This record gives sequence, structure tokens and C-alpha cells, in this order.
Amino acid sequence: MQFKLGLIVNPVAGLGGSVALKGSDGVAAKALALGAEPKANLRTKAALEVLLPYQDKITIYTVNGSMGESVANELGFNTEVMYQSEQQTSADDTECAAKALQRLGVDLILFAGGDGTARNICHVVEDSVPALGIPAGCKIHSGVYAITPKAAGRVVEMLVKGELVTLADADVMDIDEDAFRQGTVKAKRYGEMQVPSEVRYVQAVKNGGKETDELVLADIAAHVVSEMGEDTLYVMGSGSTVAAIMQEMGLENSLLGVDLVADQSLIAQDLTAEQLLAMTHQRDTKLVITLIGGQGHIFGRGNQQLSPALIRAIGKDNIIVVATKTKLQALNGRPLICDTGDSELDDELSGFIRVTTGFNDHIMYAVGHQE
Repeated sequence: MQFKLGLIVNPVAGLGGSVALKGSDGVAAKALALGAEPKANLRTKAALEVLLPYQDKITIYTVNGSMGESVANELGFNTEVMYQSEQQTSADDTECAAKALQRLGVDLILFAGGDGTARNICHVVEDSVPALGIPAGCKIHSGVYAITPKAAGRVVEMLVKGELVTLADADVMDIDEDAFRQGTVKAKRYGEMQVPSEVRYVQAVKNGGKETDELVLADIAAHVVSEMGEDTLYVMGSGSTVAAIMQEMGLENSLLGVDLVADQSLIAQDLTAEQLLAMTHQRDTKLVITLIGGQGHIFGRGNQQLSPALIRAIGKDNIIVVATKTKLQALNGRPLICDTGDSELDDELSGFIRVTTGFNDHIMYAVGHQE
């Protein structure tokens, strides 16, 4: 029996991340003009490559060109185009494609994008067709996404092999991107979809809210600042834990962006991937990052400005991970996740890393990535 896999790719998903636009909704053209490179099809390819051993058991029903047909054909899958999009694709194309796949009665809709793409598909199919997202956007607050592209492929593999996979309702969330660009997170629930629920591979909904243990954050911040060396650049990642370090130094902070600090002075704010590479070139540089609560990602969620090239140039030994023990305990033993978009780099970052959890207080914690 053939597995009928629906495939929808939002080819402009994630464009705004590397150029510090904090989203792609309505700004794809601007992102491209700033030098952003489309990555959604590369991430889709990583998911589909997992399914190559099962090509004779799968038919992919998809959209023409960059919305799915191209990548499916490139990998040699039996492919049928069910909807023709315009050359310049839009959210309407995503919704029309979802309607076509719903009418066809596919076994699963696999889609690549971010929270906006999930909203579009949920608006059409709700919980009538099982769906699973390949993370490719700047914002991944919804619980309908796999942890990584390869993890999405593993879930589909389980279905194709006939393994028992529970279907569960998962929330579709999105935020106001205009408010997001001003440093305010306003998340809203837009509905739910049925998702193959495999906890190893499908992410939890991002935990909202601010860290309440201010004393622990202050201890972490005081330790990091006390260890800062002269003539060293510090790339300060996003998130409330890193914001506490900036506050300790009395510096303005791009809560949702990436800043650059030297000698406890602010050098530049809200930098793009290209700017970070240029400004840190051949300079002693350290990177300060935290994890996303509930998910455990340290790379690949909300910090696409931290490109593989930058991470390699800085080196694992110069990455400073900060987090409260409460935040780590909430992972229930799951590893920190690297989803940089470069599988070789993800491998290099895997293992154990020191996490600063207070003043002169550290633990070793596992770092991994989903295959």
C-alpha cells in the first residue's frame, strides 16, 4: 500500500532570521535585498532524505516548483503536483495547497515553514488531516513542529513502516511580528492540529513567561560579568537569561536580537549574521547563549543570526551557556538541541558542555541533535 504524503514548502520561511528582521511575514523581499538566502527547501531535503529507503512505498503530492515539487523530484520520489502556485508564492498558495491535499485525502501533510505557515494550514484543515511541520521559520512557538528536519523525517518513517504512532492535538501559536520587532512577545493560540505524537522527535510548545527567580539570574549574571576578559568581544544572544547579564553591566539589550559587547561596553545592537561575521573577524570572541524553555534548543530557534560560519569561527570552547537549574530540570533529561542547519556542525557541537547555573556554579549537560 502506498503512503500518500502531502508536501507543502513555504520557500520564503526563515528569510528574516539571518538579517535580524525577526520574522518573514511581509518582509521577504526586504530580507532577500539584505542578502538572506532561502533555506526552507534545504531543510525539507534533510527531512526527505531520511525517507529515501522507502521511495517505492511513498507517493508525494505537492505544489509546483519551490513549494515542494523541485526538492521531491531532485531526490527521485514519485511526485504528483496537485496545485499550481504563482511564481511569487503567498500565504494564499499555502492555504489552497492544503485544501487540495485535504480533498485528496493524503495520509499526512508534511510542511516546511514557521508559525505563520502552521497558521495557514490550520486555518484550512484544523484537525481533519494529520500534519507535521519541518522547522524552517524564524518563530517556532507551535507544538506542531518536529524538533529538527531529520526528526520530521523519522516520524514519517515510523508511519510508513506501520509502527504505532499516537495522534495528539497540538496547539498552533503565533506572535505579532511588528510587536516582536519592538521587543515584545505577544503570543496567541490560533487553533490546533492533529500531530503524530512521538516525544523524541516532536517539540513541546515553547514555555512563555519571564524567569521569576531573580536571585538566581542575578548570580548567573554576576559570574559571567566577573569572568569577562579585556580585549575580548562577547556576542550576546537572545533571551531573558542573557538579558540579565546585559542588565548587570548596565547596558541596553535587544531581548530578541543579538548584541556585541567589549570591555563591558555596548559595541553594536541587533546585528545580522553578516554583520556579526564581519565585526568578529580575527578577533578573540566568546558567545553567550541560553536555551529555549521547554524545548532545549541552544541554536536554531530565534537566533538564526548565529550562523554556522560564526559558530565555527568562535569554537565550542568559547561558547558560554547560561541557564537556571529549574530551566534545565524542566527538560526531564532531554539533551540541549543544536539545529544550526549544518549537520556536520551539529555533530561537532554534540557531547557535553558546561552550563553556568549560578555564581561559580556549573554543571555538565548533554548536547545533541535529532537524527
